[in-house]
Amino acid sequence: MTHQPDELFSAVDSLLAAVDGGTVLPAPTERVRLREAAGLTQAAIAQALGVRVPSITAWEAGRAEPKGERLEAYRRLLDGLAHRYPQPALPPDGNPGFAPSPAAPPAPAGMGPQTMPVAAKPGVLQRSGHAARPARTGAPLSRRPTGKAAGPVSVEADDDLRCENGPLAVIDVDTDGQVLAYCVGGLVLDVPAKSIPSLVDWTLKEAKLGQPKLSGPGKDADPLLVLTEAALERYGLPVALTEDERLAGRIPEGHKVIRQLSRAEWKLTKRGFGPWARIYRPAQGSERMCVQLCIPSWNALDTRHWGHAAQLAPAELARLLGTFASRVMTPRGSTAVTGLELMTAFHPPTRASEPGADGKRHSEHNPGSLGKDPVDCAPCEAPDGHPLLAGLPRFHVRGPAEKLFEEAYDWARPMTDAECTLRHLVGIDVNMAFAAGANGLVVGLGEPTQVKQPVFDPKLPGSWLVDLSHVDLSRVKVGKDKWADLDASLLPSPFTPKGERPEGPAWYATPTVAYAQELGYDVRPVEAWVRYDNGRYLDSWYNRLRDAYLATMADLGVGADLSPADFLTAMDGYRQRDPELALVVSAVKATVKGGLGKLRERPRGEGWKPGQPWRALSRPTWRPDIRAAVISRTRINLHRKIVKHAAFTGQYPVAILSDCVVYAADGESPVDFLPYREGKPLPGGFKLGVNPGLVKHEGTQSVLWGEGVREQFNAPELNLARYIKDGTVTDQDSGE
Repeated sequence: MTHQPDELFSAVDSLLAAVDGGTVLPAPTERVRLREAAGLTQAAIAQALGVRVPSITAWEAGRAEPKGERLEAYRRLLDGLAHRYPQPALPPDGNPGFAPSPAAPPAPAGMGPQTMPVAAKPGVLQRSGHAARPARTGAPLSRRPTGKAAGPVSVEADDDLRCENGPLAVIDVDTDGQVLAYCVGGLVLDVPAKSIPSLVDWTLKEAKLGQPKLSGPGKDADPLLVLTEAALERYGLPVALTEDERLAGRIPEGHKVIRQLSRAEWKLTKRGFGPWARIYRPAQGSERMCVQLCIPSWNALDTRHWGHAAQLAPAELARLLGTFASRVMTPRGSTAVTGLELMTAFHPPTRASEPGADGKRHSEHNPGSLGKDPVDCAPCEAPDGHPLLAGLPRFHVRGPAEKLFEEAYDWARPMTDAECTLRHLVGIDVNMAFAAGANGLVVGLGEPTQVKQPVFDPKLPGSWLVDLSHVDLSRVKVGKDKWADLDASLLPSPFTPKGERPEGPAWYATPTVAYAQELGYDVRPVEAWVRYDNGRYLDSWYNRLRDAYLATMADLGVGADLSPADFLTAMDGYRQRDPELALVVSAVKATVKGGLGKLRERPRGEGWKPGQPWRALSRPTWRPDIRAAVISRTRINLHRKIVKHAAFTGQYPVAILSDCVVYAADGESPVDFLPYREGKPLPGGFKLGVNPGLVKHEGTQSVLWGEGVREQFNAPELNLARYIKDGTVTDQDSGE
């Protein structure tokens, strides 16, 4: 594109103004050299400038730049160090280490350029193919440097070029009518497209959007375009869906935009043009031609998981979604859909074979994956209405001996007289509990095999019909040759979600039966459906989500190595430190729970009737046995900690809801009742910390509040864990 003289002069003036104003910093490598030459740590510089260490790391990597007074202070520091520690010799190209536009490192996967060029003044947009010029009203810049949004991901050089502008862009229209694409890292591109079909063409041919694959046999993520309300109006789409369209999840097939796509030979998936539309052409060879749209005003970003994300300015929304994409993956739909897609991204169903005699490769099963074809579950694992149960009487209710029922805890009991003399009820919550339950778990990969009178094997995933009613929690094994006497009336059973003691044979997943053995009791199954083809399918999935969670919490000031007291202090108000990053935390958590829930997705309307198959059954990732195993292990992990805590302290839970446990205590904080010796927690018990599986403070209410609520609703066993966070109970919540 040929630049006009005015644009060229404007760009030169911007550079001169930047130099005169002292806003040009040494290149990132020179910043590191100067600090190391002076023997300074990043922490020392961060303390002097009043910022956090990750900010210094981002400045030295070229992913972000300081602003305002900190820019001047950082420049002064580097100038002073440069006088004291000059470069011993110029590099071969003669560059002394200063540049009007520091060279950024290769773009991390899914992030693209991390900052605006430092030569541009505040309020200036850098556009593809244009010199810098003042930003217009309606095209706001990110309030924070985007460099802290995500850590680098190693990618191949080709991926750097193909996806150099990041995984996604937020498409908006400024007051002058120019369509803009807000990418991660502050990059803003001009969009020449006049229609949705031409927007898709531009995205695939020019925008350089996308994200490299997460595993060798996998596929690169398709570019994601997020359309603001202004962009919807510009391209002839409704700003909001009608009630009928909302229920259908799409706009009508005859809409003019869909006709435009059809004329341009673009296709839509069976879901049609809805909040998460996928527009594609059949792949040609190994090249995919697909773009995904996200439309926040059509409720693409569910407020339960994404909070106020849909109301963010375009640059802020690009930062939020770009951070999530870099640390998890490019969103593929709801957080539940993304959680399921992340599993497949790490274990694609097929891979390319080794070259055959003719030198050609072909598609073959990828070991460790769930394959490309769905498999039937065991009858006991099938939810009500499944085709496997079509022969049952219409109103037959399946009992524990017919149906696997592994669910999270919902248990409570009346408080004892001694507990009523205490002052507080303190709730603790297990971080990323279901993710921790998936970590290292061996799950079935293939079809189940029925076995009669099996010998139980705790290493073999499956469903087991066994009588565990003889397990007595008043005396349990809590270590090698170590038993503990407990008050079983104050403990939930580990074998049922409601905490009731089983009354006879019932179906359980492997972790539940293995725990009965761990407690010191014999188990003798009468039947089982086991999976000999198995593996740790969820490990990579867990690691990715754990790392995303910990990195984002660290950005919010909650590190993994804090003492209990410092951890509780850091957690206090952490969401207010950066509300947008806090939304990333919520989305990561929702991706865990939603992804596991999708493993047993139920019918969603579609005219379904009991006994008929529904759409989700056609997926190889419809695996209720895997979901059951994760929930089983999560519940058992929690019960194990409760037993260890009771054996050591004599304290018993008052209520449990999923991953939240409530205890009566004299103090208001978890440190007032969790046992620590010389800073070390009880082995095998609860430990305060941010890592998955450790616990945080959920909330504190008074014992009088708890007794008053139960008396008000005449419910002695009302589950107080449900309300411990803010103490609010409604008539609907109480079941009245």
